[in-house]
Amino acid sequence: MTLHAVARAAGVSPATASRALNGTARVREDLRQRVLTAAGELGYIPNAHAQALASASNNTVGVICHDVSDPYFAAIASGVMRAAAEQGLLVMLASTFRAPAREIAYISMLRAQRARAILLIGSGFQDRAWERSLDAELTPYLRGGGRVAVVSRHRSLRVDTVLPENREGAASLARALLGLGHREFAVLSGPPELTTVADRLAGFREALAEAGVPLRPEHIVHGAFTRDGGHLAATELLRRGHRPTCVFAVTDVMAVGALAAFREQGLRVPEDVSLAGFDDIPLVRELTPPLTTVALPLTRMGHSAIALALREPRGRRSRVERFSGEVVLRASTARPNSPAERDH
Repeated sequence: MTLHAVARAAGVSPATASRALNGTARVREDLRQRVLTAAGELGYIPNAHAQALASASNNTVGVICHDVSDPYFAAIASGVMRAAAEQGLLVMLASTFRAPAREIAYISMLRAQRARAILLIGSGFQDRAWERSLDAELTPYLRGGGRVAVVSRHRSLRVDTVLPENREGAASLARALLGLGHREFAVLSGPPELTTVADRLAGFREALAEAGVPLRPEHIVHGAFTRDGGHLAATELLRRGHRPTCVFAVTDVMAVGALAAFREQGLRVPEDVSLAGFDDIPLVRELTPPLTTVALPLTRMGHSAIALALREPRGRRSRVERFSGEVVLRASTARPNSPAERDH
């Protein structure tokens, strides 16, 4: 069924039928009702792609994240979708699985569909070629009236930004763990090219250095930003023969895998080794023991991201909303036992 058939049935021109159906211009009420009646009787469904091409933007918001199955991204996306629903917007959600080229491809698709806004959620990459490709896609989109906001990225994109204080949060966690009496640390780190990883590792290391506690390179194990990545990294740490009193996983999801690895090796948490994460995803409160972490207001961060994207810009300057993390000490960390007690 075509638009022309609807126009013939309603006794109007195709242009009038189009305006009545997509609401891009005012149409006399009697003509609009005739078109809607004809469309309903004929079972006509408007072509959403054609409508998008006919207007400067539509009611679609694209959300591109690393992996929506990760509770960190799911919580932020939930905040985006709740806010979008309040404004009658449709959210298209895509996972890149941390492939820079896939992120560029998805942005290109959303540009072609003339999405009203694009939200990029998750760490950027320390990669100049990727930065140039991203800028090549986003610059014409912004010039054409599109809106962009990012979460947890440095400000090289010159767009509105929701920025968790990763470096400061990790430093605060290190100071809290030092306050418990720990002096032997190890870090389960994610891929070093991710800016979030670099910030959290740097903040943790700097706070230890201020206290005169070294963090040697062999006590940092890199792994995937996943539960399995945390499990493999913790297993590798123990294989190296290092037995710290406290292990910091740079994300809660990695800490969940590390907890399983420690148990498989017969280690008790926190009696033999304390364990801490970062993000405060809901799952970690239900673990045994509950996980010490740095709590970020993830849902609120998602709400802020879409609010920034839909708010009218103020000249050429981009806006930044910063979110501090709060150290939450739970039962996965305790004062360190003596070596004899840990080997008991």
